[in-house]
Amino acid sequence: MSPNKIRRPETSSERIIVFDTTLRDGEQSPGATLTSSEKLEIARSLSRLGVDVIESGFPAASPDDFAAVRAIADEVGNDVPHGRPTASPPTICALARATENDIRTSWEAIRTAKSPRIHTFLATSPIHMKHKLRLEPEAVLQRVHEMVSLASSLCADIEFSAEDAARSEPDFLCQVFGVAIAAGATTINVPDTVGYTTPEEYAELIRHIRTHTPGIEKAIISTHCHDDLGMAVANTLAGLRAGARQVEVTINGIGERAGNASLEEVVMALRTREHFYRMSTAIDATVLCRTSRLVSNRTGIVVQPNKAIVGANAFAHESGIHQDGMLKNAQTYEIMLPESVGATATKLVMGKHSGRHALAVKLRELGYAIEGKGLDEAFARFKALCDKKKEITVGDLEALVADDSSHAENGFSLVALQVASGTIGMPTASVRVRRPDGTIVTAAAVGTGPVDAAYKAVDQIVAAPGRLLEFTINAVTEGIDALGEVSVMVGLDRDADAEGDADIHEPVNPQRGQQMARVFHGRGADTDILVASVKAYLAALTKLTNALATFQATAAE
Repeated sequence: MSPNKIRRPETSSERIIVFDTTLRDGEQSPGATLTSSEKLEIARSLSRLGVDVIESGFPAASPDDFAAVRAIADEVGNDVPHGRPTASPPTICALARATENDIRTSWEAIRTAKSPRIHTFLATSPIHMKHKLRLEPEAVLQRVHEMVSLASSLCADIEFSAEDAARSEPDFLCQVFGVAIAAGATTINVPDTVGYTTPEEYAELIRHIRTHTPGIEKAIISTHCHDDLGMAVANTLAGLRAGARQVEVTINGIGERAGNASLEEVVMALRTREHFYRMSTAIDATVLCRTSRLVSNRTGIVVQPNKAIVGANAFAHESGIHQDGMLKNAQTYEIMLPESVGATATKLVMGKHSGRHALAVKLRELGYAIEGKGLDEAFARFKALCDKKKEITVGDLEALVADDSSHAENGFSLVALQVASGTIGMPTASVRVRRPDGTIVTAAAVGTGPVDAAYKAVDQIVAAPGRLLEFTINAVTEGIDALGEVSVMVGLDRDADAEGDADIHEPVNPQRGQQMARVFHGRGADTDILVASVKAYLAALTKLTNALATFQATAAE
């Protein structure tokens, strides 16, 4: 499906194409590395949300990224979104540098989708061309022509991005886009790669491109704004008013450095102020909150409480003046209904008498499609929690599903934990862990506190080249029996390759950009916060050791 055929509007409110790059640009956030199964889970949710184009990854980056993109193309790229029988499968897009290997690899990964798109890019700003590409402008034009032509010979839907467009010379940028369109590009993207521009400048750049680019009527103009100066959403909206008709966004605004334009903020701005923008999207806004929670849980990036639309305080009112106004008329202080973005205060009555099917239905209502072994494991944890708590809340259920220790493949799992601490004596911990090969190992250690002691005991068993970077505790629910949730971030030790193993700090294949992540996230939940702490730590170390093993095996090849 070409961009010109993506359910274009025939109403007074013009339809905007929503291009989600959570799985590509969003995953580049430090610590947000996702497994293939997690990417597929998020892609399903994005499809249910009504996203038009899903940028599923960078296939040439690694074999695992290729496999994830292929799985998304096979499944999500051919399925009608659940509950939306009149919709079409989303376009599945893959990113490729302007090189033959990247473009052909991307095509192989997405070709099974009903509506595939190749997205290729090349820098066009003077500083990038001189210091990064080391190419003269004429050589850049030639590369764009050759690579977009190659991409269009493989796929009908081609997007070309001029990296660092906001700092490029406007006339040269128009020349580049003209070459790309002549070579077959159907969408041209104008990235503010470093979040440098302002709404007025960005709008003027879009207008200049519309009036000075040869063949612009054959392509859709897209925005891609970063938030380094806090203006990503404002720049995106300014770009739309100037003539762009596709927005590139991420769930919760995650992405490189300060992040990308937030999908939920752009969508709800267009919806809430439709009389002003006269634009709309196909997004089912009632799914926004559950999609936000899923991405937060899987990436480990916590949504700030005052985050617009999906933050915990987005519809909270503490001021007496505000509360008085809300009691008289909610519109005095709320411009959106909480229900419009899926932020309803749902009361789920779940307890020890609830069955496996009931749990599956409730989780599906929350946006978690869990089946088979995954559901069996979630049900076992649910029953164990029911023995400790009288009432199981939405937060409890989400924490159970988000518990990384239950998703670890070929990983370390906690068997038993015993801790002694207090004002007398030294904090000690004994930990019993099941290793990936099924063997059970016990270790004990002394620390500055119970968590430190437990982690030192775990380190004796796992012996992973990692160090704890971040440790966060949250109470998921209220009350003395609250479920505690621990989130940890573990960094790869820089001395991990000191004994002559593969160099984990440099790409195995620079031409393919294959590189190992340096930060790994783990999450654990339990009514015992010490147990949750060890679960989270083991989950993070599992990801680290699995990634290291895969990376070194690839290096050896």
